[in-house]
Amino acid sequence: MMDLRRHGGFALRLAIGLPLVGGILLVAQALVLANILGRVIQEGAAVATVTPLVLAVAAILLVRIAIGVTGEQAGQIAAEKIKLALRHALFAHEIEKRNGLGLAPASGAIATAIVDQTEAIEAFFARYLPAMIGAVFLPIAFAVVLFPVDWIIALLFLFTAPAIPLFMALAGMGAQTATDRQANALSRLSAYFADRLRGIVTLKLFGREQDAIADVHKASEDLRRRTNRVLVIAFLSSAILEFFAALGVAGVALYVGLTYLGFLPFHPELTLTMGFFALLMAPEVYQPLRQLAAHYHDRAAARSAIEQIENQIGKLDALTILQPAKSPLIRINAAALAIEDLTVKTSSGRAILDDLNLSLSASQSLAIMGESGIGKTTLMRAIARLIPYEGQILIDGTETCELPEAQLCQRLAAITQKPRIFHGTLYDNIRFAAPQASDEAVHTAACRARVMDFVSDMPEGLDTLVGEGGEGLSGGQAQRIALARLFLIGPGLIILDEPTAHLDPETEAAVLDEIFAFAAGRTLIVLTHSRSVAARADKAMRLAGGKLHTMPHMRSAAANKEEHRA
Repeated sequence: MMDLRRHGGFALRLAIGLPLVGGILLVAQALVLANILGRVIQEGAAVATVTPLVLAVAAILLVRIAIGVTGEQAGQIAAEKIKLALRHALFAHEIEKRNGLGLAPASGAIATAIVDQTEAIEAFFARYLPAMIGAVFLPIAFAVVLFPVDWIIALLFLFTAPAIPLFMALAGMGAQTATDRQANALSRLSAYFADRLRGIVTLKLFGREQDAIADVHKASEDLRRRTNRVLVIAFLSSAILEFFAALGVAGVALYVGLTYLGFLPFHPELTLTMGFFALLMAPEVYQPLRQLAAHYHDRAAARSAIEQIENQIGKLDALTILQPAKSPLIRINAAALAIEDLTVKTSSGRAILDDLNLSLSASQSLAIMGESGIGKTTLMRAIARLIPYEGQILIDGTETCELPEAQLCQRLAAITQKPRIFHGTLYDNIRFAAPQASDEAVHTAACRARVMDFVSDMPEGLDTLVGEGGEGLSGGQAQRIALARLFLIGPGLIILDEPTAHLDPETEAAVLDEIFAFAAGRTLIVLTHSRSVAARADKAMRLAGGKLHTMPHMRSAAANKEEHRA
């Protein structure tokens, strides 16, 4: 877990260093304040003579407050950076492993790891880690400062302060075990709830919804009991700290008082100023340990969270960060596609694609026709590595299963019949494909995809909000948004599933012109029912019986069109 610290950067170093600076100022504040009390009480100095010292105390106090606030803010910033890095790594791992296809682990456990467990490490880096560094160095430093004042008081601090972490560690062992069980219970509950939610229709049909409700309630009660056990041990740890801290402060006060009364001859020359200084520093010696105890549970929670996360992605020794998106409109060389003996079966064993073969040279365009449900979309999903298959799919001679996810996404772009539109502006939905794209590039892509044809009637233009799933847009408008995304990137292989199915003939012709112009020098596969769309491709094939069959008449139509253009 400590390997994650490097992602906190300067903010984390600032959060750790500022409390140490605050400790130095605390010593100065206590010394000045003790001097004020000694001069006024023992020497009878007028208030006016100590006014500069009072102002100095106020100034030091304000600086300490500013340091404390800055340290807390820096800790929060560092924790946010670390959480972002970890979530990027988790997301990249899940995308790479394709767990979203219904494979283990359960989606509820994945969601808990990315959202809840990652959130649980915030307090460790924002509060516990600075408190731990302060607890290690400040009590010893305070004791060293007090040694010239009175060596007995310094030894009292040096002996009592280490006992606190020792007993806290003993309590912490139990807290860690209880926290691990609580984190496991949370992951199980999340996975269990998500599984029942997915199967709610089936449960309802078989009349088992009440049993599912009872099981979820039982799991949530188990989580509640385990959480309460964690809190009990956490309170015990705090009680241990307060006991020893109170004992240490009371011991110093008793020693100073008995020394002034003459009952202890160890240090008869102890002045009133130095006595006040020792009494003022006594609670401050234990304050860093109080801070550590207050956030000690954060350590246990973070360790349990990391353990749960590592159950999903393995050890975090080498955290992988998603690289920033490449600049838009980067030209990627055309990709050659070869498919050998491709077979895709349903869960019941029926073959949708059966020993399918295809060879497509770089920069070629291919139209694949076929009846609805014959397997065109399945072929696209197999090429995009979205479903399991048998056989080989090679892009430029490399099997897609061997390509890293980022490289596959650069080489291949696939647009389905129902592209994903999320809640946000039209601009955000287009720029989603290339987050670093400029406003000019987004507007150009929107024009090429004929998005501006319908956006021009909207008062807010590309800043118009749309609902989740494309609510407020027609099927054709959603398709054009997806095509605009395509025009922002430069893949070597493009697969389009019915790209103009919802468009009128005039708009279809304009959009097809832009698609084939954009695809010039790239490899293009179009899945379509439209013969006019297929006629634009270099060659056309029909999918039937799980295999691809050449359509010579469509090839002739394409050749005729080329002659007409010439």
